[in-house]
Amino acid sequence: MTSPEDMVADEAVGSVDTDLRPAQKAAVLLVALGRELAADVIQHLNEEEVERVTFEMVHLGVVNSATRQAVLQEFKELLEAQEILSAGGAEYAEEVLAQALGDDRAAEVIGRLIASLKVTPFEFARSADASQILTFIQDEHVQTQALILAYLKAEQSAAVLSELSPDIQADVAKRIATLDRTPPDVIRDVESVIERRMASLSTEDYGAAAGGVQTLVDILGRVDRTTEKTIFESLSETAPELAEEVRNRMFVFEDVIQLDNRTIQQILMEIETADLAMALKSASQEVQDTIFANVSTRAADRIREDMEFMGPVRVRQVEEAQQRIVAVIRRLEEAGEIAISRGGEDELVV
Repeated sequence: MTSPEDMVADEAVGSVDTDLRPAQKAAVLLVALGRELAADVIQHLNEEEVERVTFEMVHLGVVNSATRQAVLQEFKELLEAQEILSAGGAEYAEEVLAQALGDDRAAEVIGRLIASLKVTPFEFARSADASQILTFIQDEHVQTQALILAYLKAEQSAAVLSELSPDIQADVAKRIATLDRTPPDVIRDVESVIERRMASLSTEDYGAAAGGVQTLVDILGRVDRTTEKTIFESLSETAPELAEEVRNRMFVFEDVIQLDNRTIQQILMEIETADLAMALKSASQEVQDTIFANVSTRAADRIREDMEFMGPVRVRQVEEAQQRIVAVIRRLEEAGEIAISRGGEDELVV
């Protein structure tokens, strides 16, 4: 029987599929090992793991040689890292692996290994369609809905949040932002219910933090404009400080690189040159290049001179200038004079 090492050495055919989920990689590994070895491995799995990996094996389809080799190589590296990690800890393991794989690869392997030891709640739902998730949670209490959406991918949660009834969207959003650590038994109970409904498998995490303002920001950054407006209007009435904090995080100064040239030019017409020069003092080169590309050569030279002339400045001053510019951008958007892409839509300046 061909050993994993021999398989890794096989000539690659096709490109490597880098989007495989952990369970899919396990399925690829078992198929590559052959029936006898795969059977031996499966005997050491629990019932849930057997069902999950069996499901993936059934739906695996054709796996090219390059992908198979990549999975086997990853398994080999993780196995070696696990042994070293158990013997001497993470720092020792990374030092040893760095000698064999290089610093970057060693850090990647150790990071993946440590992450694999932590199971994300509602992992079973992270590959589900948003419409399916909505079907299974729409009758749940808003706190339960918030808990589930906080653990899903932002794109999924945005799609689900957009489809929830407008009268509860803001309530769910607020609860996501104010979620802290949830007791493991609560997570297990909710997972169990949703798992049975989705006829899938769930996993658990012990006391991991989920939710918070940034989680809500990530979700709102992907919903449609109508949903975002509905939520902000309600939050502004019931939790104005939270609404303002979310607004401040929704668009930061560095995000100007995501705007089209026409929008940037319109924004620049509303900004004081002194504020712009101050804001660019600590901005990335990409941001500076974006701004300078949207002003005349003379104006760009004048801004650069102002930046140089002002000398060292406090970080607080730069942040305040950037925030004033962001405030201008928000004002223009709220007035309908510019439009910023939301929820994957390709919006244009109006």
